[in-house]
Amino acid sequence: MFKARVISISRQALCGVAAVAAAAALAPASALAATANDQTQFSVTGGSLSFSSAPALPTLTALTLNGQAQTTNTTMTNFTVQDATGSGSGWNVTVNGNSNTGKSPVFKQYCPNATCGTDSGPGYVTSGQTLAANSLTLSSTGASFSAQNGSTGTGPTLQCASGCNVDSGSPVKIASAASGAGMGTWATTGWGGTSLALSTPSTTRTLQTNEVYRVDLVWTINSGP
Repeated sequence: MFKARVISISRQALCGVAAVAAAAALAPASALAATANDQTQFSVTGGSLSFSSAPALPTLTALTLNGQAQTTNTTMTNFTVQDATGSGSGWNVTVNGNSNTGKSPVFKQYCPNATCGTDSGPGYVTSGQTLAANSLTLSSTGASFSAQNGSTGTGPTLQCASGCNVDSGSPVKIASAASGAGMGTWATTGWGGTSLALSTPSTTRTLQTNEVYRVDLVWTINSGP
């Protein structure tokens, strides 16, 4: 009788152990997982506001005198602005005639060689022929800015739909980006064949061999719209 009872207890113990093992096997994996908190970060350093490709006017269409006031047209070249400041302050581009020493803010008689007939060079001819200021205008009709290098957000706008004087005595705003706009890299596109217009009077004089009418310009990119 005593021996049979011992065997019965042993079987019950074995059943209990098996039940515990089965319960452990069925327990959710999350009950056995561990967690660890983590974080990362980065800093930002602003770059510069600049021309990636500065405005560079093309050689204008040659003029053949016909006894009348004339307007000749040329296509404006594209330029690119890069705003890497990260400030979101906006920016603007202006142009004006350059009145520094050796420069001319208006179209003036220029000798590109050592001599041009009786004139010496290279340089502007002293007391040479000139055109009036504001003889060259820029029209941005049909042109716009295109995002470059993955730039997103609101783009800048051109300001010369009604025409802007290029050879002006004071800066004239050509393009601008509002606050929060124009961040990244933006290039102009779509200039029309009449985007540059040169007005010449009937009194325009011919020049000596190889001489041209030339003007010096200053393009400036400024912070703020």
